[in-house]
Amino acid sequence: MRDILSDVERWQREGESIALATVVQTWGSSPRKVGSQMALTVNGKITGSVSGGCVENAVFEAGVESLKTKRPQLLHFGVADETAWEVGLACGGSIDIFVNLLDSNFFQALHSIIKEETPAVHVTVIRGSDEILGCELLITEDGVIAGSTGNEWRDAVLKPGKEALLQGLSRRAVLSESVEVFLDAMLPPPTLVIVGGVHIAIGLAALAKTLGYRTILVDPRKTWGNEERFPNVDELIQLWIPDAFGKIKVTRSTAIAMLTHDPKLDDPALKIALPSPAFYVGALGSKSTHAKRRERLLNDGITEPQLSRLHAPIGLDIGAQTPEEIALAIMSEVVNAHRKQNQPSVKNEAKPVASR
Repeated sequence: MRDILSDVERWQREGESIALATVVQTWGSSPRKVGSQMALTVNGKITGSVSGGCVENAVFEAGVESLKTKRPQLLHFGVADETAWEVGLACGGSIDIFVNLLDSNFFQALHSIIKEETPAVHVTVIRGSDEILGCELLITEDGVIAGSTGNEWRDAVLKPGKEALLQGLSRRAVLSESVEVFLDAMLPPPTLVIVGGVHIAIGLAALAKTLGYRTILVDPRKTWGNEERFPNVDELIQLWIPDAFGKIKVTRSTAIAMLTHDPKLDDPALKIALPSPAFYVGALGSKSTHAKRRERLLNDGITEPQLSRLHAPIGLDIGAQTPEEIALAIMSEVVNAHRKQNQPSVKNEAKPVASR
């Protein structure tokens, strides 16, 4: 939703009726991942993509039909190997897409969650009776905050919804023989917090930006952390660590890298970062430096399980020597940790339940 949010928001202001198509499952070589979305209107406005072009027209037609009949649809498309290249698939595959009507009130809650970067799961009933088909819930760590699936299914949806949020994985879930939901895990975009405006940080910030990470540089030393050295970071915080981290919302989508080599900066940041939900925490320094750091942190109340989260010495072992190579090693380790965090722990056993 994040990449089509502005268009949908504008269409709503213009009074358009909007249908939202969402990829709920793929098999084979579908070019768009689960959770990808496309919004459309009756008069031909389209934003986003559900297939990279190969089934967009059919989905648009289904969306217009749903807008006219006021009824959601679960679509299934399959492409044989011999025709796959013609429609944009690498070697054949299939895709399930759910077309729903955009509810204005629910969209406002969804909009707030996205803007505030609050982790949440968007639950949609994709198979069920006419009364509940297309019903939606928005679940955060605090529970249901918007929408309804009817009292009968509210509790049944909470457990798989919380699991999807914890895992950060979008998937289908079967609640009964006749009811199935799609759980769309909505996590904030990954953010890299860099503590210390050293030379390595210049290359690291640039590389993170290229990979789509939001970048924050923290350094109270204005000689090191200034706009001239870091013109392209998303946020530059020139405050001491407690005050700086008071301005940062650390989530499961946050990585934190300590690069100062100065215990007066790195240690306070680590004492905040290690107990946090950040998916990655790393610190620059040799093995001997880390051994001394470890002793200091344990004496200051950091636990062994918390310390076990720390990547130190920081970065993958690629034989890096230059600041730019070290930045590459660090970013490689960050990406690896992020991808491992989002790997499914179990196979999705859902089967196609409808076709078009």
